[in-house]
Amino acid sequence: MFSKILIANRGEIACRVIKTARKMGIATVAVYSDADKDALHVEMADEAVHIGPPPAAESYLIIDKILDACRQTGAEAVHPGYGFLSENSKFAEALDKAGIAFIGPPVGAIEAMGDKIESKKAADAAGVSTVPGYLGVIGDETEAVKIADEIGYPVMIKASAGGGGKGMRVAYSADEVAEGFTRAKSEAKSSFGDDRVFIEKFIENPRHVEIQVIGDKHGNVVYLGERECSIQRRNQKVVEEAPSPLLDEKTRKAMGEQAVALAKAVDYFSAGTVEFVAGQDKSFYFLEMNTRLQVEHPVTEMITGIDLVEQMIRVAAGENLPFGQGDIKLNGWAIESRVYAEDPFRNFLPSTGRLVRYQPPMEGTDDDGLTIRNDTGVYEGGEISMFYDPMIAKLVTHGPDRKSAIEHMSRALDAFYIEGIQQNIPFLSALMEHPRWISGNLSTAFIAEEYPDGFHPRAPSGRAERVICAVATCVDHLNNTRRRAITGQLNGEGYRFPNRRIVRLDGREVHLSVSGEMPDYSIAFLEDGDDKPVHVHSHWVPGKPVWMGTIDGEGVSVQVKPTLTGYALAHSGVSLEADVFTETEAELAALMPIKEPPDTSKLLLCPMPGLVVSIAVAEGQEVKAGETLAVVEAMKMENVLRAERDATVSKVHAAQGDSLAVDAVIMEFE
Repeated sequence: MFSKILIANRGEIACRVIKTARKMGIATVAVYSDADKDALHVEMADEAVHIGPPPAAESYLIIDKILDACRQTGAEAVHPGYGFLSENSKFAEALDKAGIAFIGPPVGAIEAMGDKIESKKAADAAGVSTVPGYLGVIGDETEAVKIADEIGYPVMIKASAGGGGKGMRVAYSADEVAEGFTRAKSEAKSSFGDDRVFIEKFIENPRHVEIQVIGDKHGNVVYLGERECSIQRRNQKVVEEAPSPLLDEKTRKAMGEQAVALAKAVDYFSAGTVEFVAGQDKSFYFLEMNTRLQVEHPVTEMITGIDLVEQMIRVAAGENLPFGQGDIKLNGWAIESRVYAEDPFRNFLPSTGRLVRYQPPMEGTDDDGLTIRNDTGVYEGGEISMFYDPMIAKLVTHGPDRKSAIEHMSRALDAFYIEGIQQNIPFLSALMEHPRWISGNLSTAFIAEEYPDGFHPRAPSGRAERVICAVATCVDHLNNTRRRAITGQLNGEGYRFPNRRIVRLDGREVHLSVSGEMPDYSIAFLEDGDDKPVHVHSHWVPGKPVWMGTIDGEGVSVQVKPTLTGYALAHSGVSLEADVFTETEAELAALMPIKEPPDTSKLLLCPMPGLVVSIAVAEGQEVKAGETLAVVEAMKMENVLRAERDATVSKVHAAQGDSLAVDAVIMEFE
């Protein structure tokens, strides 16, 4: 077994590998760029080596720098994580020549399967059913349009060396192919150092189901069940689960055996994933094989009890797999939510900055056998950089069945508090409450179909509204009780604050009364016509960002932040400000003037901190609605900013290469 390994990666996956290595008694080496000098993976590792400036193309993607770090530290093996150099055969080959073990598959398998074009050819040669497409290298956008016309729309443009949604576009017309081809090549070049793309038929209403395989160097390969990854946005996975609600045992076995056969055909060992596009009728087609550890590997670990990172290390050291196919049992259900630094209310634009508060839910297994796991590479006070993937954490829950895993995920998201940057937890929470998600009726178009106009704040209603109103009232009651205990109050000692409250939500009012003292409160909804009060129990104290307690015996978590006249609250995908008044305060508040927001309709504002890739218009130019105005890159994704209406450009404030802050003015219109 190795005594020291180097992790050629960063963020949560580097931290994940370090945890397993530490458990195995193996020393670890981290590598880091200037942007990551204070990163969590650097702190966790036994040693750390600086490898260059922030851009990945100048640090994490430079093979020689990784080799130098191995030589400096005496690392015997390298774990590549995912992304960066994880599927680069030249990297694996360079390590082999240097006498350093690669904790991954053999070079031949990477070349045959890791490259998306070559993997299609290999699968086709092996008799595996594949999606129709053009597997050759495409020279320019004119050729791309010609190929797409022959295949038939819609088509998928994909980076050959890609992954994680980078360098990937769906096109429904020749114009979209031309633009998507250019953007995909550019993203592929900056993310993977390889700008080759290919085109294949995009199958509508499909599901994304993948099979986890693992093999050793002695010819043994097994499959560890499947993962459903159909909840995607911009072709990037958002929520994954294992097993899939689509498959039955017969289909699972057929997909698993096909995945194993494909792996054996290329003499595969280590962990790998064979991805399939599946029809609603359980038909399936080979999509690609990822010759690395997947981002969503934790859900497989939760239902099988197998540590995939540990097995990868043991396989790289020459050990046999300690289990056969008959030993693999799927236990319960696991769900993973990817928590990203992005604003779901502004079309999921990236958000960067400092994590002023970072409080994930407590990890572990409760008395009901429900488990929370949180894989992360950040910490409170740390910085989310514009140079890398915007992932903050992967929140995973496990329960005996799908329903319990979903309910536990919903509660865990409510308890996940982040302040300082925007994040997608409100969206993830809303997904967990969505009837179609709960029913398991999924497709890769789920988000586009259910949120065609983007994600907007979920309106409070039903149970969620009652929970928010009850918590807001209890918090206000506790705060007032504490304030009235301060000596020197105007009304003298013993003054009792009125028990009636008015909670104002989005312009409407909910009338309640509150009584009791911590930890037990009684809340009556005065307009319900129901005299039975709600019993609230909580030991929450002011200053804690998450209110935790029970309402009529049911566990509840609500995020709470004080505002001028109430509280900003988040629960079950509902995020809003609730004003809490006594009846007298409500009468006075109604007389206050409302401040109107500034008019920005004649400005193009930068929607996220980023780098200006290009400015497509000039001063004095007339533009039409939908026309490209500028392209801004942030977190390895290029974002096209388009005109919202017909207008004339009066002044351009930004230029190619400029680094802009959020809401910086890019241009003005007449």
